[in-house]
Amino acid sequence: MSTWKTLLLQDSSSPLMEQLMFFHDHTLLILIIITILVGQLLISMIYNKFTHRFLIDGQMIEMVWTILPAFILILIALPSLRLLYIMDEIYAPLLTVKSVGHQWYWSYEYSDYQNMEFDSYMVPSTDLKSFNFRLLDVNQRLILPYNTQIRIITTSADVIHSWTVPSLGVKIDSTPGRLNQTNFNINRAGLLFGQCSEICGANHSFMPIVIESVPVIKFINWVKTMN
Repeated sequence: MSTWKTLLLQDSSSPLMEQLMFFHDHTLLILIIITILVGQLLISMIYNKFTHRFLIDGQMIEMVWTILPAFILILIALPSLRLLYIMDEIYAPLLTVKSVGHQWYWSYEYSDYQNMEFDSYMVPSTDLKSFNFRLLDVNQRLILPYNTQIRIITTSADVIHSWTVPSLGVKIDSTPGRLNQTNFNINRAGLLFGQCSEICGANHSFMPIVIESVPVIKFINWVKTMN
């Protein structure tokens, strides 16, 4: 059972990821139907002994197998384009966080507050506590409020990294000399894990990202303690 779970998407933690999962299921259903139909036709052609000496063309069947695939592609393209525009749009963010990739750790800056920045390193295996996850936990988590529109701005101080949190549906390149941005809205409290998904060097998979999603009032109290 655990093997099958590794093939599935992570549970959604944002409205955007929910839409991505709906689109995934929608496209997968179309692919399954096409695969079954084509497979059944191939098997029937291999094993039947039907012949037609005077079969030259079939105008109707040629129209069907030309129009039907075009219609199926439209059914896939329209939701895909809708999702693409939703992912690119920035909706009046209430909080902005800047993420800077280094070899091999992340730095975070809360642009709306003064003196709010820190480095986030992976917890070494020798320092792990009983509640830590090996190769996934960090010494300082990124604290963010849920039910809040958040903008993440990312760049890199050395090579190309990729700030990726699968359960949020966020994957954005951190490129030296360039600022990339995206937005997300966390819809539940909890811990969200991610990693650098760009091949930025030998230790690129040891750049974990941990977001701690908390209520707004707890986030405000945390900001007060940081200042």
